[in-house]
Amino acid sequence: MSKVLKFEGLLTNSGWLCPAYVKMDEDGNIINLSQTTPQEVTEHVNGYAIPGFQNAHSHSFQYAMSGLAEIHPDPTSQDDFWSWRETMYNIALSMNPDQFEHIATMLYAEMLSHGYTHVAEFHYVHHDKDGKRYANHAEMGERLVSAAQTAGIGITLVPIFYQKGGFGQGPVEKQRRFISATAQDYLDLLVSSEQATQSYSKANVGLGIHSLRAVDEDSIRTAFAEAKNLPVHIHIAEQLKEVADCLDFYKQRPVEWLLNTFEVNQNFHLVHATHLSDSEVTGIAQSGAHVVLCPSTEGNLGDGIFPLQSFQQQGGKWSIGTDSHIGLNPLEELRILDYGQRLTTHRRNQFISKTNGDTGLFGVDMALKAGRKAMGNSCESYFEVGQPLDAVVIDAQMPLIATSRPEHILSTLVYSGDRSHFMGTIVNGDWKVKAGHHLKQDDVVSNFKKSLAELSIR
Repeated sequence: MSKVLKFEGLLTNSGWLCPAYVKMDEDGNIINLSQTTPQEVTEHVNGYAIPGFQNAHSHSFQYAMSGLAEIHPDPTSQDDFWSWRETMYNIALSMNPDQFEHIATMLYAEMLSHGYTHVAEFHYVHHDKDGKRYANHAEMGERLVSAAQTAGIGITLVPIFYQKGGFGQGPVEKQRRFISATAQDYLDLLVSSEQATQSYSKANVGLGIHSLRAVDEDSIRTAFAEAKNLPVHIHIAEQLKEVADCLDFYKQRPVEWLLNTFEVNQNFHLVHATHLSDSEVTGIAQSGAHVVLCPSTEGNLGDGIFPLQSFQQQGGKWSIGTDSHIGLNPLEELRILDYGQRLTTHRRNQFISKTNGDTGLFGVDMALKAGRKAMGNSCESYFEVGQPLDAVVIDAQMPLIATSRPEHILSTLVYSGDRSHFMGTIVNGDWKVKAGHHLKQDDVVSNFKKSLAELSIR
């Protein structure tokens, strides 16, 4: 049976539709968008609908360690990404499949409450605690798909090829759950992962290389040959040590080597890409590849600041992700990204183009379109007949929103808002979060607490 939602306004590619009537079929796909009602309204929503945010980089299990790496037993010792990684390895080794799924379900419910409607899961915990393959090769990936389905978020499962412990080095013992020893092992995992996504209509698969240090050149080439039209995700140039090690091993910088060795195109999503030369910035932009930026995690780990202004000036496209989930607010990710640039350039107008001077709209538009491509979705229409209604709804009664003209709503939200400004989140035409409460909140929280108590890591 079809239904009609009336919103105070709905963001379209050409501006706000106010009021907005959205008619949907029984599957939540849009049949009609109009300023006049096509039939009796099913629900009046006192809010403004914008497209759901896309979370283009997630390690779900790391949500369980949020805040745990901030206590330093020896304050005089150096703490950085590489020491943080040891804490992460220990937690990755501790979880069984049920606990892994419960943590992911809690995380995905929280993502929905913050306005995300799709997540790209950069997934590398593949094997059991001893490093042995499960009977179902994609057991852990299947648990992530199940978690996404329970929570109601879309998922692009990106099984990650992780082969080595560093450039030219074998894996270390604590990486044993991650390892695919050969390219064929990884391709078998990719096939199994694709099969695991078939059980959920909002799931699909991507291809992922953990990093240049983690897979050898021939194996990367074999994996890329199977990419076809899949989104390809890879960590790159996140850390200065990684750049130095790549220079020692390949005699080129990471992005330089990638661009010179493979045909990089718009299907590639380079995660972090923090430490770049000017020619690498130009090379990424000219290739059409996208960059995935995770400002709250990059700040937490002390990674560095991406050269966004130069990249954008050359037509570069970027999306956002929450990575280790030290932060989950897409508005915060956009703010940190923008303010980091303002502090280094001493200019305020960072989120702009030659045709768009609305910084709030620019940030939302860029993160949405590039984020969708990271999911393997090429649709650039915010809302479109035939597409599902996936939206986050801004509360029209919030004081700053209630007193704003439509053209000021997005910048007010992006620069002054938080999740309290959201009425809720809709996926496939159905509320998944309403009035700040996930519709399965009690069960999801109960399972999460039970698993964390069993792990005794907090």
